[in-house]
Amino acid sequence: MTQTRVAAAQTSTEWFVPLGRAILLAVPAIAITFSEDHGPRFGLIVFGIWALVSGLVVGALSLRLLGDPLSRRLFATNGVISAAAGLVALGLVGALGAEEGLGTFLFLVTVWAACTGVVEFYAGWRTRTTQAASRDWRMAGGLTVILALVLMILPPHAVVSVGLLGAYFAILAVFLGIAAFSLKWDSATAARAVDAPAASAPQATSTPTTSPESDAS
Repeated sequence: MTQTRVAAAQTSTEWFVPLGRAILLAVPAIAITFSEDHGPRFGLIVFGIWALVSGLVVGALSLRLLGDPLSRRLFATNGVISAAAGLVALGLVGALGAEEGLGTFLFLVTVWAACTGVVEFYAGWRTRTTQAASRDWRMAGGLTVILALVLMILPPHAVVSVGLLGAYFAILAVFLGIAAFSLKWDSATAARAVDAPAASAPQATSTPTTSPESDAS
């Protein structure tokens, strides 16, 4: 019973991780959607800022809130990869013109998506029978790998490539937002299920004992 309570308590805080990811993803999705500039330099700036901030924040949240030790390390690794990719993207922006850098943008985003997508999908596959969020991790990791494959297959085009990144941000933001609240509600249900048997258990009543002296009288 104690182990079940601990697991329920851990799950009750893990929903903050996908919620934080969803909020961070929504910002670049809005920026790309409502911007008239879909050049590769703009794409690198948006991706670089998002990847750096997201890598640091999500990596820290994962280390703090995830219950499974290996999952914590895997998501921390993804945080390091994202932060490093963001630093590289922002570092290269100064050397590029307004319409330059499509190859750099495609290479950097594709490598980042392939690495982080595979790591997240593996985290979800490994914990598919033990973690409530494992299906969400597989879906998010699979979507990120698909982004890498699409960017590799499609002919290079700045507007299309940056637009695809914005669409990826938007889709994943909505998915992780729904997943976060689903995980929260599921954990609340599980916590009530754990507490119910303890609350409904009958309390032991003490039976008075009679002493030999009282029997004799």
